[in-house]
Amino acid sequence: MESKSMIYLVTEHASRGEVFDHLVANGRMTEEEASRVFAQIVSAVDYCHRKGVVHRDLKAENVLLDNDMNIKLADFGFSNTFTDGVPLSTWCGSPPYAAPEVFQGLEYDGPKADIWSLGVVLYVLVCGALPFDGATLHDLRSVVVAGKFRIPFFMSQSCEDLIRHMLLVQPERRFTLKQIARHPWMAQWTGMIEEASTMGNNDPMNLDSVVMTHMLQLPGLTADMIAQVDRDAVE
Repeated sequence: MESKSMIYLVTEHASRGEVFDHLVANGRMTEEEASRVFAQIVSAVDYCHRKGVVHRDLKAENVLLDNDMNIKLADFGFSNTFTDGVPLSTWCGSPPYAAPEVFQGLEYDGPKADIWSLGVVLYVLVCGALPFDGATLHDLRSVVVAGKFRIPFFMSQSCEDLIRHMLLVQPERRFTLKQIARHPWMAQWTGMIEEASTMGNNDPMNLDSVVMTHMLQLPGLTADMIAQVDRDAVE
């Protein structure tokens, strides 16, 4: 009899669902809460970029919340590997979050396009609405390419300054992730982001004990097999 192998996919449970749905149900976040959530998003995107991966579909629907309101970055269907200095050309992502250069069909810097999308995400967290909108895709393209958006009266000057440094039409002028992390509006979380960027993320034996316990209850798995899969994923 031919033996059959099985693949087990183990993921964390984001019990509070999408940030988008949270905003619809509860309205915009306070800037204090938004900065905490945004800092985690920046840390997650920084990890991806350091691994040579661009997300290319950053939006409120792809940021999930666990039971403790911590974020999990999701949906890497449009993600791709990149090399510094080598542009990408595939048009992908969600139009309201897409960078101007992507809308224009130009070759683009992957990380810089992610930065633009992060700027839109931050605006959505703080305002509960999109900075760019239009009745048609053509209308949306026009306002995105122009890079003009409204700042509501309740947004602090510091938050506005950070958003304006991400939502710049010229990609080369946009903040880097390091500049975002060190912006005064993010001061409370700068240390957390920079510490996360230097942690031993490449340690394959740093496995979650709860996940290990549950996985070892599955037939045919050993601790060595799980560690090897984790090690291969890191490499």
